[in-house]
Amino acid sequence: MAKEQIAVAELVLNMILGKTGGTRVDYFPQKPDFPFDAVYEQAFVRATPESQGISSDLFAALLRELDASKDTEMHHFMALRHGKVICECNFAPYPKGMWHITHSMCKSITGMAIGMLIEEEKLKLDENIYDIFPDHINAFSKIFRPVITVENLLTMTSGVTFNESGIVSGNDWLGSFLNASVNGKPGTEFQYNSLNTYVLSAIVTKRTGETLTEYLTPRLFGPLGITKYYWETCPKGITKGGWGLFLCAEDMAKLGQLYLQRGKWNGQQLVSEYWIEISTARHLKTQNDTYGYGYQLWMEQRPGSFEYNGMLGQNVIIYPDMDMVLVTNAGNKEMFQDCIMLNIIRKYFPVNYHPADVLPENPLSYSLLKRLCGELENGEHNNRSTSLRGRWKRNVVSRRKHSDKKYSYRISAAVDRPSDHHSFMRAVSGRTYVMEQQNIGIAPLFVQVFHNNMTDGISEISFTYDAGNFYVSFTEGEVIHKLPVGFGRAADGCVDLHGEHYLVATLGEFARDENDIPVLKLEITFIEECVKRKAHIFFHEDDKIEIRWNETPGKKMILAGLSSITEELSGNFLYNSLLGDHNITTELLHRLMKQTIEPVVRGYLKRPKETDSIDTDE
Repeated sequence: MAKEQIAVAELVLNMILGKTGGTRVDYFPQKPDFPFDAVYEQAFVRATPESQGISSDLFAALLRELDASKDTEMHHFMALRHGKVICECNFAPYPKGMWHITHSMCKSITGMAIGMLIEEEKLKLDENIYDIFPDHINAFSKIFRPVITVENLLTMTSGVTFNESGIVSGNDWLGSFLNASVNGKPGTEFQYNSLNTYVLSAIVTKRTGETLTEYLTPRLFGPLGITKYYWETCPKGITKGGWGLFLCAEDMAKLGQLYLQRGKWNGQQLVSEYWIEISTARHLKTQNDTYGYGYQLWMEQRPGSFEYNGMLGQNVIIYPDMDMVLVTNAGNKEMFQDCIMLNIIRKYFPVNYHPADVLPENPLSYSLLKRLCGELENGEHNNRSTSLRGRWKRNVVSRRKHSDKKYSYRISAAVDRPSDHHSFMRAVSGRTYVMEQQNIGIAPLFVQVFHNNMTDGISEISFTYDAGNFYVSFTEGEVIHKLPVGFGRAADGCVDLHGEHYLVATLGEFARDENDIPVLKLEITFIEECVKRKAHIFFHEDDKIEIRWNETPGKKMILAGLSSITEELSGNFLYNSLLGDHNITTELLHRLMKQTIEPVVRGYLKRPKETDSIDTDE
């Protein structure tokens, strides 16, 4: 196996074996807190859909279908026509104006930077990347290395085998890429590889002495009024380029509008018209059900349309013929361009659809659209972001005597009152449970791996009910995450992951399973990310709990990403030995990974020094 595959295999095995801690890549905190107090600059004018030639009913139907789809998890949606916002919706619990991870959508921004660098005559498309970085390759590689041009990086045709999996293999991503083997002849075959974009970012730094972020701030972000953003770097200080950018939805729309305006903004030419034209032309035919690739841009279904595309639903879709921009943030169950969410959007804006110049105002339809958006933002529509369906029993605490003559308490049903779970909260308040398996983190695996911020493991969980507010606290390493829990609507909180603060919204619900065992259901949404952490906490007799963890996007997505690694791992003697089974199969590895992604953890009550009676009478 290549070293990056070994590193991923090592990471997978550590997860399976319950080992916590870091990876081969040095961790350092870099995520800033969201700048709530910063004034938003250069907001778009708002207008009714009808004033720009599109009906409110069309957007209402589109939003309903996106919300209803079981494979689509919408976070933000925005539509512009003629440079005006005509529809915007933020799906609970994702608030308006919050930045959101963009994943590969930011590749298109890195492509813009290359266009600027070429316009400044600091770079050429046909330059050999090995000549740009002569000190990063060994003498043997210099002799036998094929020519890979800047354009090959832009079109994803470098053929370099060092890809996304390499981000967990060590600190020197640039050196590893430049010395990696090459499949086929560069420039001939489309092979999507985020490290191509990372090297483009490194080229900007090499030619300017600035990081990609520093280079773009006065040339792009500043002129567009984009101030609420941050872009992660690798351990060597190079902006990641192909991922790691957090950006607000309206600022994403500005980047699309800039291309509609042929690179001009407020009378200033930020990106040359030549680069707009060449980067949005189809240079490569891609896989089935996609429409081709330009320079770090995907072509779309409508003739002349294109998009900035990031996995799980981070998109800026540009329709030049309609003078329109659509923006989406989501946590879909599918990865890239061929997905249900985009197919739904294509359904409402098919090739033969052409909006009018203007339509008569329709106050009723517009009012209904605004009402729908309000319901989705408040989590009131279709019950998707509110409590799960079901009838709850009012719960009280009964006292039971143990052989050690100390009292403990169990939760039991008493009265059918569907809306009253305060007794339940009182029952568990003050209790702390010690986890028997202490390698599960509060952050989803997606967050841990992408930000190289691995868990120290949750050792204890406790519950507090105070002045009508309910809290769940997770002790993870030396940090206690105390999260307020909302019932019916998620409550805002924050977790500190090794010095990086992530905003979360926690939704809770008390229920009973088919065996009448009390259950606390928690949904912890990382509102700056595209993922959620879910936990079902079962309160068993004998003062024990069982927590069934899950995350979305979850098992299907993670296993798909690991499939090539696990297949190779299943035949590797060394790693089979580590698992203690020389005949390990891919099926067994997948089963073990499923248990790792959706673990079941048990805990027992931590005994207080004194046990007092708990009064639940109202």
